[in-house]
Amino acid sequence: MDYRILPVTAFAQNCTLLCCRDSGRAAVVDPGGDLDLIVATATQMAVSIERIFLTHGHIDHAGGAAELAASLSVPIEGPHRDDAFWIEQMAEQGRMFGFPGRCAAFVPDRWLTGGDTVRFGQVELEVRHTPGHTPGHVCFFHRPTKLALVGDVLFAGSIGRTDLPGGDHAALIRSIREQLWPLGDDVVFIPGHGPTSTFGDERRSNPYVADGI
Repeated sequence: MDYRILPVTAFAQNCTLLCCRDSGRAAVVDPGGDLDLIVATATQMAVSIERIFLTHGHIDHAGGAAELAASLSVPIEGPHRDDAFWIEQMAEQGRMFGFPGRCAAFVPDRWLTGGDTVRFGQVELEVRHTPGHTPGHVCFFHRPTKLALVGDVLFAGSIGRTDLPGGDHAALIRSIREQLWPLGDDVVFIPGHGPTSTFGDERRSNPYVADGI
């Protein structure tokens, strides 16, 4: 599996294009916007997008999902159903953050929960339910390459904010320690914003969730 990280919109959100080289198929994780860039990158990489995966319902991660799904006739999978209230407010989020008319509410073709798997081409990802930043947040894990896509749960040197509706700091810490750390210190993770890191590095030095804190 190959991947390309595409920072999109003024939020510089890490949309990720996951590519199955064996089949030439691809999935887009968190298409918050800049859809022309996403489609052009898929064309450049000679892959065909067949799925959209969402970690959670905030506009910077899901604001372009409905439009992209409609234009490509592909399904949306995720997040967990507990983020439905965020997705139902997508148009309102768009108006609040300066994206009027571009962000539409939608119902995912499939809600996800912990223990599920998602697939595109010949690639399978494990789903972890990781509430805290939002109640319906999920993370995706590709075990063969030890790659995790963690949305806004964990960042290099920081963690997700929990002051928005549905946020829960204690739940976020549990999600990181119980759902992410057991995957292994050598796992590379793509956060929703900023640079990649490894779980081992964060366990050693992250001021919020390092071992012993």
